[in-house]
Amino acid sequence: MKYFKYIILATIGSVFYSCDTDEFLNPLPDSSIVLDAFYETDNDVLAGIIGIYDAIQGVNENTTTNINNANRGVQFEYLLVEHRSDNTRSATLEGSKADFHRYLVEPNNVQSEDYYQSMYEVIFRANNMLNFIDVADEGNQARYSAEAKFLRAYAYFNLVRLFGDVPLVTSVVGPSDSELLFTRVPTSQIYQQIVSDLQEAINNLDNTYKSRASQAAAQGILAKVYLTQEERNYALAQQLCEAIINSGEFALQDNYSDVFYDELNDEIIFAIEYQAGNTQESQSFSSEFTSAIRQGREDGLNIIDNLSLIADFTVYGGNRTAASYITIGTSNECIKFLPEGSDITSIPPTYGSNARDAGNDWIILRYADVLLMHSEAILGGRTETSTGNGIDSYMAVKVRAGFDPVVDRPSSLTKDALLVERRVEFAYENQRFFDLVRFEVADPVLSAHAAEMGYGSYDARKLLLPIPAREINLSDGLLTQNPGY
Repeated sequence: MKYFKYIILATIGSVFYSCDTDEFLNPLPDSSIVLDAFYETDNDVLAGIIGIYDAIQGVNENTTTNINNANRGVQFEYLLVEHRSDNTRSATLEGSKADFHRYLVEPNNVQSEDYYQSMYEVIFRANNMLNFIDVADEGNQARYSAEAKFLRAYAYFNLVRLFGDVPLVTSVVGPSDSELLFTRVPTSQIYQQIVSDLQEAINNLDNTYKSRASQAAAQGILAKVYLTQEERNYALAQQLCEAIINSGEFALQDNYSDVFYDELNDEIIFAIEYQAGNTQESQSFSSEFTSAIRQGREDGLNIIDNLSLIADFTVYGGNRTAASYITIGTSNECIKFLPEGSDITSIPPTYGSNARDAGNDWIILRYADVLLMHSEAILGGRTETSTGNGIDSYMAVKVRAGFDPVVDRPSSLTKDALLVERRVEFAYENQRFFDLVRFEVADPVLSAHAAEMGYGSYDARKLLLPIPAREINLSDGLLTQNPGY
């Protein structure tokens, strides 16, 4: 994160002890026991809160190559999400990263395990900081508590969508709490906790920050929760989206490319910051997305898989197409997150001096997503709607992409049109897989995709990732596995 030199706080070191629980979820060697005496001032508590974001940011793979020594945070997320959709794949079939797009992920997959561990690192750090809120200045206590709970909710929302039922831990635990640590809790119960945490965040945060928790970020993520959980709540999702829209604090960028290169712009609601050239604050995914002229440690890891994405860009992409991907030889590569100093117009293209230590922020929520969720909430699970304000939000995104506000305005917005609009708007942004699941079309779409691409290992059970084998082993079998693994 660019604006803080924060202390990396080890929550796990102070929580877990012997009997193998000290290995639960990969406590890292740079962690140290956090003593109660450390938290003496408001600044100490703030440092601890900022340390939670570090777990989301993760460690650059080029800084610490050994995956057992550092969690990657969101830097591996594209593998678990975008690669398991019909959007992108790895350029090679070698290594565990290539297993995601072919639906071959096993319980011992190191990237899936790392993401699981990273999200629990976020949760444990948040739980730990909630124990020290009363040390902070009285005027900051509610805000710090809300911020920690927002981050806990964010992590659990990711976990429950990718792994299903998972252990629900909302307090600091000790060596006698293995049942709590390893017992999977029904998804519905986890969603109750997520909703509660996000509601507290909405009530106690403002919109001061874009790279930290905010009221609008909590509203937007809670809207997506209401659109995702088994018992949909379209009315509340609509209200939350309208609260953000009516606030007047956010707006679409005029130039689509500026969304990604004019960082923390008016469209960004919540993003994780990175800093170019700083090995401790940079990310590696920007270099890994290159392929024809390889910049990363491995061959291109986010190239277009199914040409149906290119077909959708051709018809529906508008000016987003040229700002989303480029064809170099036979490789169709992402250009939303080019490392600083890149020049893809040169022959051959160049990628700056710090491609492997890139500073591109990772966008978690932006205003275009809120507008299209607003349309989705008004659609309300139906196949189409003629409601004007739902179409208005949809058209705002399309008009920014260069479509005509009158000629291209539909009299009725269909579910299929909204889904394809989300596909071309958010390609490479880890939205497509979750969209397919939320729109309840993941199985037919991915079945057809897998058949077309020759990925014979797909079946509907693969919509959930396996619980990491390492955690099941540490639990002595108390932690159970998802079906099909």
